[in-house]
Amino acid sequence: MIVRSAVCADAKAICDIWNPLIENTATTFTSDLKTEQSILSDIKARAGAFFVCEEADRLLGFATYFPFRGGPGYAHTKEHSINLSPDARGRGAGQALMAALEAHAKQAQVHSIWAGISGENPSGVAFHKKVGFTEIARLPEVGYKFDRWMDLVLMQKILR
Repeated sequence: MIVRSAVCADAKAICDIWNPLIENTATTFTSDLKTEQSILSDIKARAGAFFVCEEADRLLGFATYFPFRGGPGYAHTKEHSINLSPDARGRGAGQALMAALEAHAKQAQVHSIWAGISGENPSGVAFHKKVGFTEIARLPEVGYKFDRWMDLVLMQKILR
C-alpha cells in the first residue's frame, strides 16, 4: 500500500470511489456527482494537497484539503475530505492518507485542519478521534439528504 500525490490519470478512479458514496450514503450531504473534469480541476488547483492510496495499481482512497472559509484571516485553517473504497476500510489506508495530508499541511504552515462529518457517520467520527481530532460542535439538522435532516459534526486538529 502506497500513498502518493494524485495525478490527472487518477480522476476516473477517484470518481469511482466518491460517486457511490454520494449516491448511496449519508457520509456526504451533497447529491451532486463528481465528474472527471471537476476532479482534474481540484487536483490541479490544490498544488500537491491531494493524495491517493493505492495497492497493486488500484486506488483504495483519497484525501485532500482546501480553504475552510474565504478571507486572509482563515489562510492557515483548512478543511479536508477523505474517502475510501468499502474494501479498503480498516486496513490502514485512511491513517496513511491522513498522515500524508497532515505532513503536507504542516509544510504549508497550516495551523488547524477541520472535518465536517455527517452525524449519520459514526465510523467517520471514530476514525477522526483515532487520528487525533477533537469534536468541537454538533450542528443539529443542517444537512438535508434522502428526505431527512441530518446533524453535522465538526472536528478539529491543531497541527504542531
